Amino acid sequence: MEKISKSLMVLGGTVCLLPFVPSWAALLSGIVLALTVGNPFLAKTQKMTSQLLAIAIVGLGCGMNLQTVARVGLEGMLYTIIGISLTFILGSILGKCLKVEKDTSVLICAGTAICGGSAIAAVASAIRPKSQEVTIALATVFCLNAVGLLVFPPLGHYFGLSENQFGLWSALAIHDTSSVVGSTLQYGETALKVGTTVKLARALWIVPLTLGIGFARSRQEPSGKIKKPWFILGFLLTASLMTYFPSLNPVGHWGEWLAKRLMVLTLFLIGANLSVQTLKSVGFQPFLMGIVLWVTVAASMLCGILFGFIQ
Repeated sequence: MEKISKSLMVLGGTVCLLPFVPSWAALLSGIVLALTVGNPFLAKTQKMTSQLLAIAIVGLGCGMNLQTVARVGLEGMLYTIIGISLTFILGSILGKCLKVEKDTSVLICAGTAICGGSAIAAVASAIRPKSQEVTIALATVFCLNAVGLLVFPPLGHYFGLSENQFGLWSALAIHDTSSVVGSTLQYGETALKVGTTVKLARALWIVPLTLGIGFARSRQEPSGKIKKPWFILGFLLTASLMTYFPSLNPVGHWGEWLAKRLMVLTLFLIGANLSVQTLKSVGFQPFLMGIVLWVTVAASMLCGILFGFIQ
């Protein structure tokens, strides 16, 4: 059985590097393997996870154009700040009411407020939560991503949203960039352009959010548990290189692609770190928190767009 589990782990990790494997499938595969045959490399995968996350986030900076996203980000800075703040306030209240672990609550809030899995990965690298807390937060976000991909286009048509409005709503309410692209692609070319640009601008808020959470936690826990998120500087460096040295863009496209594949592999390992005992100890509360928080945020953003407060 141990030989089988080792072979399946190696095979699963290798397959996750292939371009056609989506992030949700990698996470789900890791969870299934962990809960069936077990993870024979548990100590190694737990150690590798945070390192691979940091490297992947640095590489994702290759896909950023700071000038474009900064312009869009400045135009919507006010409602972005308000939206992120209210998401964390509501998430904190829900987390306490549902008795969700503090780090799990923070990760779900980060994923809902900014850009799903990327924000969770960045914040996790800064506060170093338990591996099961990261898994639960990611699983919650990926499930809601799939729901958003299916229900947003019909809802957009039902409420009579223009392509510009739908692109904006998708970027503000759907967690991951990939799902924003998939949703807006169904709605129209303008929706796709608006949604992608606004989402990338929103993704830059990973930087101040991660630094702020890391700093706040280090003051609360000066014992040394908190790791300074130096990888954020690497993220900004790679984004700056791609922005101000256009000749590097061909290399940057490959760097972004490799970073995304590395992120998918990391999600597989995160899922593989789970166990039956862990799931029993976590319970249903984090999923309920994520659902209520997301529905509230999405509905609020939709009302803001319909009544002209967000445009």
